[in-house]
Amino acid sequence: MNVSEAIRSRRSIGKVTQEEVPAASIEQILEAGTWAPNHRMTEPWRFFVLRGEGRELLGNALAEVAVEQAGGPGSPEAEAAAESARQKPMRAPVVIAVAVTPKDHPKVIELEEYGAVFAAIQNMLLEAHALGLGAIWRTGEPTYHAKMNEHFGLGPNDKVLGFIYLGVPAEGQAPQGKRTPYQDLTVWVDRADALKK
Repeated sequence: MNVSEAIRSRRSIGKVTQEEVPAASIEQILEAGTWAPNHRMTEPWRFFVLRGEGRELLGNALAEVAVEQAGGPGSPEAEAAAESARQKPMRAPVVIAVAVTPKDHPKVIELEEYGAVFAAIQNMLLEAHALGLGAIWRTGEPTYHAKMNEHFGLGPNDKVLGFIYLGVPAEGQAPQGKRTPYQDLTVWVDRADALKK
């Protein structure tokens, strides 16, 4: 499939089977991420491929965050929240955690490091789609919690930016895509004073 087709037909696929994803396909997806644009060639992305019992790393981190958000350990609510959170990574046979490690350099703008990693994630999602795999980029408040850095061995200036849940799509049709027409969101500027009121 060509790039235009891939961009327009890719969808977030949350329901996948537990069928094993070949390591070669995972490596192809990871390599696609490394081709994202990044200022000053800092390559600020880090990838963690969680398979099998390795998914428990994320499950344990999510459980700790859930307990904290439920007011601390000990209550039945906290235990239920922890168990529910612990099972989330088991929804897919592969979870790729993607993190940013901003470079400490006077000419490196931290926000641009984040942008590069977001671009890497998009590359990875498009590559997964081109390979016929289902993928969804999951985030949410627990993603950015300090406990994620702790569990993934990241430094204080680093940040987990999301989890790509990956697998063979389950039966069913991909959802229809819908976007606001670009014309409604675009201003064409042909003169420097065009935006002045």
